[in-house]
Amino acid sequence: MEFDEIKARIRKTEPDMMRMDSENYFEAVIGHARLEEAVCALEGVFGAPAWPSDKKLSRDTERLIKNIGGLRKGQTLYILNDGSGCSVFAMLWPWQDGQRVTIKMSKI
Repeated sequence: MEFDEIKARIRKTEPDMMRMDSENYFEAVIGHARLEEAVCALEGVFGAPAWPSDKKLSRDTERLIKNIGGLRKGQTLYILNDGSGCSVFAMLWPWQDGQRVTIKMSKI
């Protein structure tokens, strides 16, 4: 699936704020009330989260996590590898207020 198609699915959840929407990066803030809709959209594309997960992480996933500065409790990472060398990741970063979540996506 193309990155633009993935971004379009997230835009359909009507984020509260668009922070960045470029060729290779997307960032939006969504209210907690729409979180389930956003998770369904992400899992419809990416499948189950890569982190947290009971499965062992691949070296590439561990490297990605390290390169993005690590992940904290409560954050979620999705990874999609289309087999042609193009990968996309998406992250959910809950805010401390418990009311909002930042969605970050990028081509890698």
